[in-house]
Amino acid sequence: MNATPTPPGGRPASARFIPTPTSPPPDVLRALSLELVVTDLAASRHFYVDVLGLVVTAQDATTLHLRTFDEFLHHNLVLRQGPVAAAAAFTYRVRAPQDLERAVAFYSELGCRVERRRDGWTAGVGDAVRVQDPLGFPYEFVHDVAHVERLSWRYDLQPPGPLVRLDHFNQVTPDVPRAVRYMEDLGFRVTEDIQDADGTTYAAWMRRKPTVHDTAMTGGDGPRLHHVAFATHEKHDVLALCDRLGALRLSDRIERGPGRHGVSNAFYLYLRDPDGHRVEIYTQDYWTGDPDNPVVTWDVHDNQRRDWWGNPVVPSWYTEASLVLDLDGEPQPVVARTDSSEMAVTIGADGFSYTRAGDDADALPEWKQGEYKLGHQL
Repeated sequence: MNATPTPPGGRPASARFIPTPTSPPPDVLRALSLELVVTDLAASRHFYVDVLGLVVTAQDATTLHLRTFDEFLHHNLVLRQGPVAAAAAFTYRVRAPQDLERAVAFYSELGCRVERRRDGWTAGVGDAVRVQDPLGFPYEFVHDVAHVERLSWRYDLQPPGPLVRLDHFNQVTPDVPRAVRYMEDLGFRVTEDIQDADGTTYAAWMRRKPTVHDTAMTGGDGPRLHHVAFATHEKHDVLALCDRLGALRLSDRIERGPGRHGVSNAFYLYLRDPDGHRVEIYTQDYWTGDPDNPVVTWDVHDNQRRDWWGNPVVPSWYTEASLVLDLDGEPQPVVARTDSSEMAVTIGADGFSYTRAGDDADALPEWKQGEYKLGHQL
């Protein structure tokens, strides 16, 4: 006989975990768009439109709606002028209008704040539901979105290295297993994660569309936005963007990369916009759509998990992230992570990394060991 009650989802109840609602979740198709508050709209427009090449769908004095070249829906990114740089809405498209009713019931049962606008919060969007989810993130669910011209064939408009779709979000949260279980209740599936021998989970990648992820849950002080990722077709598109940044004397916008991840197998580049919001340029991950797609688990000490070539991760990538807003537009308080941090166990003062499992902590060549120690990096 179980000592603890079992909720409708069939899993033991625990104060750590968010209860599984009896209401079915909305049928999420994919990550569709992100709304960012920026403090200088003109500077942000220059970065996202003139440098990265996103397409302007709509604009007014305070807001800019942008899309990628393969997108047929109204926008993938909303930039809104405001006093504090932050993420205001993580937007997912759902399969049918009825899924908005499901979203209301699902989150109401969880006791979350839920708001609905039949004419949406942003241009080009109809009926929409916004919630402050149990992790503190502002989630939005939409189905009715205006169609626009898909520019896949407009090579006359495309810059070198065109951004073709929004691929995923990455969210920072203190308790990754708690976040994973809630997202599984929302219908997401884990594709990859990072753990240690003691069972601590440092990050997990979760998907609805059949790629590696629509969002990732990264362990850290949160809730915060780690990054939003836009996909290109090929890795040479990422290199073309690096060349453009160099030619424009904007190489200081490059935080990390280019390189290839171990997790996801994707080619990557991390940039910072004028407000410090992190943007990943991402390409060439893999198919995950089969129901028996295996989960890939990485050892936190494997220095090829974050970069397949073994290049170290800069400390800012672990520690810095964007605030998120509540539904009133106020910054959410940040809760400290109590589990060990990935940076501390790998590049911190006592951290170590390996290339070959079973090697001693000092098995890396002497000329490379210092790269993985925070003091040496600083």
